Amino acid sequence: MQIHERYILVIDLEATCCDDRSISRRQMEIIEIGAVILDLRDRRVISEFQRFVRPVRHPQLTPYCHQLTTITQADVDTAPTFPLVLQEMLTWLATQPHPVRFASWGAYDKHQFKQDCAFHRVAYPFSGEHLNLKQVFATTIDPHRSWPLIPALEHLGLSLHGTHHRGIDDARNITAIALKLIETIA
Repeated sequence: MQIHERYILVIDLEATCCDDRSISRRQMEIIEIGAVILDLRDRRVISEFQRFVRPVRHPQLTPYCHQLTTITQADVDTAPTFPLVLQEMLTWLATQPHPVRFASWGAYDKHQFKQDCAFHRVAYPFSGEHLNLKQVFATTIDPHRSWPLIPALEHLGLSLHGTHHRGIDDARNITAIALKLIETIA
């Protein structure tokens, strides 16, 4: 894995969703931010951040969204809105080693962040190039195959920890994949 930064910020987002097209892709909103800072040189987790976010476009979670993520209506009803959670995350990041490079499993998280920032009229918080760890994994292991998170974990002999489709748990699992990839190609 050729990454020049020492630290990566692994983020996994959960967002409002449905299975009946009642919420368009453009109207999905972040409802959880899970983040892990990984020290690539020392191969260890430095810090974690997790917050629920109260959606404003579709404040009522669909049964499908709750079933998929296990996030409850109470979790989001008592949470701050995106601009406040983003500020909390930036305050947390300011206390961490720098520079960090934003990384996620695929490009969805980057696009969802940009969409929520635009909707709430706040600045997109990440500079530099986004690191698509799903793409790094595929390039390293098998570029001719699609690699959802769970099959990637299984391919590396890793178990899923926590609940799939929970931001902090998926961020931790993505971090485990990154650590295993570093071991594999080192």
